[in-house]
Amino acid sequence: TYLSVREVIKHAALYHGRKLDLFWVQSEQLTEENVSTALARAQGIVVPGGFGIRGIEGMVVAVRYARENNIPYLGLCLGMQVMVIEFARTAFCTTSANSTEFDPGVEYPVIDLMPEQRDLERMGGTMRLGSYTCRLMPGTKASDAYGVNLIRERHRHRFEFNNVYRERLAACGLVFSGVSEDNRLVEIAEVSGHPWMVGCQFHPEFKSRPDRPHPLFAAFVGAAVEAVPPGGQRHLPLA
Repeated sequence: TYLSVREVIKHAALYHGRKLDLFWVQSEQLTEENVSTALARAQGIVVPGGFGIRGIEGMVVAVRYARENNIPYLGLCLGMQVMVIEFARTAFCTTSANSTEFDPGVEYPVIDLMPEQRDLERMGGTMRLGSYTCRLMPGTKASDAYGVNLIRERHRHRFEFNNVYRERLAACGLVFSGVSEDNRLVEIAEVSGHPWMVGCQFHPEFKSRPDRPHPLFAAFVGAAVEAVPPGGQRHLPLA
């Protein structure tokens, strides 16, 4: 997955005529105290997919840094989930918002196992796999990136956004810009008022080509390019 992410960012940088300067940051080493130093030269931040609790709090720190400093952010699968967790913690003024994958008894389980998967969990078959259709909300960053109303993307995950919190977080400025055709599952979320902060529950990195970068990555890198002042550097540091 990480190799695919690196390659698609290269595609997007080439599309925008930029030389990519990509650097990796170990999230388990990232803290509130060192994040401004660790990410000081980043014009864009990507948090890729993954599983397990290792480094989660460092990812949340990176998300907060991107949100508070207006740095373009793209979250993929787990990267969307930590974006939602950080947003909920800020919106609810609490540290007790999390995924039940990491904290089963958390007070605000904003990310949870899909209801229809809970019985399957006991049988060991909880993964949502394959290509699914997603409906985009007009006028959003996601819709602008794709330029269409319906898309199909590849999924590989067990946990989803918890719809119990959809209305409350929407009222606080979290935009659910992509949903399943039946409106039951949140597929894309973005932060209103931010230059470009988008998370998707799927894996767009698997649908990109050198001559045709994936729309979300192209839009993300485009936002990072726009963040550079006129006459600024031609390199594009991305964390």
